[in-house]
Amino acid sequence: MFRDELLQPNSPDIEKWLKLKGAEGVGSVTFRKLLEYFSSIDRVLGASVSELKMVEGIGSVTAERIAASRNKTDTEAEIELAAKLGVWLVHFQDERYPALLKQIYDPPPVLYVKGTFAEADNLSIGIVGSRRCSLYGSEQASRFAHILASAGFTICSGMARGIDTAAHQGALAAGGRTIAVQGCGLANVFPPENKKLFETIAESGACVSELGLKYEPLAENFPPRNRIIAGLSLGTIVIEAGTNSGALITAKAALEYNREVMAVPGKIDSPLCRGSNRLLKEGATLIDSVDDVMEALGHIGSRLNEHVKSAAQAAQEKVETPLFDIAQLNLSPVEKSVFDYLNTEPVHAEQIVSESPHPAGGVNAAIVSLRLKGLIKQLPGNMFMRR
Repeated sequence: MFRDELLQPNSPDIEKWLKLKGAEGVGSVTFRKLLEYFSSIDRVLGASVSELKMVEGIGSVTAERIAASRNKTDTEAEIELAAKLGVWLVHFQDERYPALLKQIYDPPPVLYVKGTFAEADNLSIGIVGSRRCSLYGSEQASRFAHILASAGFTICSGMARGIDTAAHQGALAAGGRTIAVQGCGLANVFPPENKKLFETIAESGACVSELGLKYEPLAENFPPRNRIIAGLSLGTIVIEAGTNSGALITAKAALEYNREVMAVPGKIDSPLCRGSNRLLKEGATLIDSVDDVMEALGHIGSRLNEHVKSAAQAAQEKVETPLFDIAQLNLSPVEKSVFDYLNTEPVHAEQIVSESPHPAGGVNAAIVSLRLKGLIKQLPGNMFMRR
């Protein structure tokens, strides 16, 4: 059950903002032009066709479309449904609207929010990448998110399968904040298997969308969604992006907004990494540690560097602490041999058996025992690695 205290009041006059937002021909840039020209939402809604034509970029056809459709949105039903779903609405002129997002040239005029915004979100880092990621990519996304969230950064991503999900989970595991930007309305959850993740994020961060509540997760919704991730973030880290990955759209938007673009190097022969490796060729900052992230963030990073180093060390020590103290487990010679053989790189069970001096039966039994003791973990494909 969503906690009632997280449901904040909607922005003043939100129904008027929804009316204009729902008008034909009014996108984010046009909305902002109209508001700047007429100075108030009431004046925009009451403007004649001839007055609307005075706004730069709005011709006769667009002005007539706006005038004819600006009062057709059923705002009452939308606001009622939002309340039922535990969603509140915030518009661009509300002080609760994210400060970083407000700085871009095409900010969403209205955001639907399930959860809360916080002052800490001014230190947001985007982490994006491939939906069909490798184990390496997933672990790097989780690692960077965990360490950065431990240091007080908010992790922003798109809640997609793969890298996005790993980034959100890494931040949550650190007890930190994370923001998920959906490419559909908040009455839907996409992908559907992330429903539990959606609810968890909403309780310790925010799930947001610029789209009406019932919008479906259609392909055309995701490129605009990616600009919001970039706009919410001081910098964006790309991990395993193919040549057609939406993560590259996020990176492009970040460049347009004068935000930092960083990338984790990947395998040169992997299709999953061609896009992210190309970003590195084109000048994105190569990162393999949080120190690199702080350096990329310039004066902000330099001010936070010592704090982040300390938090990163503490987080790393916590992650690397085994479930049990190895010294107190009295491992058998075979168990110790298998444990010493393994490291943080996954190894197939057959390779462990073939390279061990011990009989296959004893090695397999040792693998099972080490798993039960919490010292190693099994991965898909009968692969094993140390915890």
